[in-house]
Parts: sequence; C-alpha cells; structure tokens
Amino acid sequence: MNFNRGRLDKIFGDGLLGAIRKVYDSTQDDQKNTHLSESDLAGLKDKIWTCIKAEDGEIVARSDAADIADYYLKIDQDSKLRFMQLLAEEFDARHIDIDAATTAYKNAMDDQERLKARRRLTDALKAPRLELLTRFTSLDQGVKFLVDFRADILKNLRQYPELASLDEDLKNLFLSWFDFGFLDLKRITWRSSADLLEKLIAYEAVHEIESWSDLKNRLDNDRRCFALFHPRMPNEPLAFVEVALTDHLSGSIQKLLDESNPVDDPEKMNTAIFYSISNTQAGLRGIAFGEYLIKQVVKKLNKNLPNIQTFATLSPMPGFRPWATAQGHDENFVLEYLDTSAREKLSLSLGQENLKDMSLGKLVDLARGGNKVVASLIEKPLCQLSAEYLTTLRDKDQCPVNAVARFHMSNGARLERLNWMGDSSENGLGQSYGMMVNYGYIPKDIDHNYHKYREKELVLSRPVRSLLP
Repeated sequence: MNFNRGRLDKIFGDGLLGAIRKVYDSTQDDQKNTHLSESDLAGLKDKIWTCIKAEDGEIVARSDAADIADYYLKIDQDSKLRFMQLLAEEFDARHIDIDAATTAYKNAMDDQERLKARRRLTDALKAPRLELLTRFTSLDQGVKFLVDFRADILKNLRQYPELASLDEDLKNLFLSWFDFGFLDLKRITWRSSADLLEKLIAYEAVHEIESWSDLKNRLDNDRRCFALFHPRMPNEPLAFVEVALTDHLSGSIQKLLDESNPVDDPEKMNTAIFYSISNTQAGLRGIAFGEYLIKQVVKKLNKNLPNIQTFATLSPMPGFRPWATAQGHDENFVLEYLDTSAREKLSLSLGQENLKDMSLGKLVDLARGGNKVVASLIEKPLCQLSAEYLTTLRDKDQCPVNAVARFHMSNGARLERLNWMGDSSENGLGQSYGMMVNYGYIPKDIDHNYHKYREKELVLSRPVRSLLP
C-alpha cells in the first residue's frame, strides 16, 4: 500500500479528495477492486494511528485522512469489510481503561478528585477512531464519504455484529452534525440544476418517476417539491417531499400524477397533498428528517399560499396484503366480511354457487378488470379490513404495525380517509390490493394528536372510526 504524505494540495482548493468526486459522479464499477493484503492491513493500521495522533501537525493529519479515504474507495468489497472490522476492533475504547477510570471515580474522596476521575472516564469512553472520523469532515465531500461509509456498514451489520459499536459512533456523530438547526429547506423547480433533477429521479422511492416529462409535471406551477440540504453536502438532498396543490382531498395517485391534467392556479387551490416523501441517504438511517420536513413545508405553504387550508398525505399501505394473507383474511374474505345479501349478489354476478375459493386477491383483480358489481360489493368491506390493519398494534410497543402509519401518526397526523383503488398499479395491488390512505395534518391539532399518540391513542376521523367494529 503506497501512501503519499506530500499531496497537501488535496487539503485545499478543487483538488481536494478528487477521487471521491469521481466516485460520486460515476457509477461504482468493478475497476475499484484493489485487494487488501495482510501487509496492507498492517500499513493501514499504522497510517490510521499516525492520523489520529497528528504528531506532525493538523495539515499532515488531514492529508493522511484524505489518503485513507482515497484508499477505501479503491479497495474491493471484502477489503472494505476488513477495513470496517479494523476500525471496530482495533480502534475502539479499551475495556481495561474504562474499568480503571470507573474504579477511580468510585474511589474519589472529594470533589476535585471526582472531577479529575470523571474527565479520565470521559476520555476512556471515547474510541480513538472518533478522531479519524471527525478528521474526515475537513475534507472536500468528507461528510458524504462518511455517510456512504455508514451505508456500507449497515449492509454488513446483521452478519457482522462486531461492527455495531462503529455504527453507533457514526450515528451519534450524525445526530449532532445533522441537527435541524443546520439544515436548509429549499424548493426544487424545473429550473434547478440538471444534476439535482437527476438525483430527484434516482432517489424517488415511493412513486417512480418514469420520464423527464413526468418529472416536469411534478414540478409544474400547481406542484411543489422541497428538499432538505446540509451545508457540508450542498448538492445532495437528504430528504424531499412532493406536493400537489388541489381543490379536493385526492384519493388516487394515478389521477393525481396524470400528465394530461390541466395546470391549476395555485392561488385558487385549497388543499396540499403530500404524495411522496423520500429519505435519500442510506447512511443516515435512524436520523429522522421526515417529521421536520413536513412541518416546515406546512409552515412555508401556510405563509406563501394562505388559501391552502387542508394539508394531507396520499400514502401507500405497504404490508397490508401480506398481513391480510398471513391472518387468513385474504382466503376467508367472502365469509368474514361479506353479509348474506352481498354473497348472494356476488354469486349471481360470478355465476358461482360456491364462493369458498374466491379470495380477496381474485376479487380485486376482477374489480380492476371492470366488474362493477364486484367492485361495489367489496369496496366497503375492503375499507373495513384496511382500517383494522392500520389500527392493529405491535405487541412490543403498542404502535401500529404499518410503518407509514407509525410515521405520520407519531408526527401528529390524523388517520383521515381510506381510498379504494387509490393505487391501481401492479405494485399497488401487490402491496395493498390497491388501497391508499389519507393522513390529515391539521396545524392547530398537530401537537394534540402527537401527545395522544404518545399516550398510545390513535386519532381517527369519524369516517374511519365508523369502519371499525
């Protein structure tokens, strides 16, 4: 392994950590496949200690950090894992030092000794690798490097639990670095940079952007898109939300995103529909941006468009169909949720005397295919089953089993309305029989609803509550 300590140009100006720029501006291909040998590992360990101790000064230490980051980007996946394990095991806080400092604190005789022992304990609890991790932040794109480094750790964490302490250190650093006070909320428009628009397409995780015309439609005059940025990652959105300005509570994502719809005057609209919220950085998992993002956008829209009175989401229900299948509701839907009259009408429509083998999935397919009788008969029972799912709680914490419901209701939203065939795409049918849900954000009630949720009480609208037994 050949490190060059003389490349101080990497610390200043445009040349800083150029290798990282190239990685982020192109796909990661198989050319970066340098293998970390045992001698390389020993050299890397020495290099990290040299960087941590910074005995030759801060500028040289930064150059060392740049070399280490540069090298990490060039090694193969197995070597990356060995690099992570090296940091996790060789540069962790030492138990012997923690035990000695703890004993000294317990045995302290007066306040002065106790203060000295506490400082010693604080130092003992601090893993040496924190110096290296913090030093990366002084590099161009160094914060982005660390975010992607944690993404690599998370991919390996389940199989290699020894990485947990390293992950915890990075997460704690990110919790302070990505505090809301440091974040900027910016609107993304069709005139934003092509690079940013390409990232918006790539990062969209809820409703795939299919073309540039689709993207242009989502950024039109009656649409809004906002993203959160960190000053050390100015070209990388951390999270973004897409909003449609309408005159009604939208219940169908296909209709909402239809490019043939006329562009409405935002000054005449009264409803803001949040239809897509995406976190973009896998390495920032566990850092909650969504709550802050939604509340800031509500404030901004309230200020700039006072005609907007209703704020709501149009949200998917991932996990609903697998849950219904696991509970036996898919197979037994006809007998469990249709009364005698409905079963007779269904039998007449399908020409079948025995409906036992007619699952909910098959009925939804028939309704989607144009059978209006089936659609009318299963709509309300399907909404009842959906309401049951969204209000089913986990045993471990008495919070909803559905992750999207947990997110919005813990942010102070109300479960507002269920929408039959809200998402008629293959993905929508596969994850939720096509069901979608509106969560309402009523500014004056957000804090009240939040506290109700903390008290393990779900806030539901009257129409949703009427669907429950």
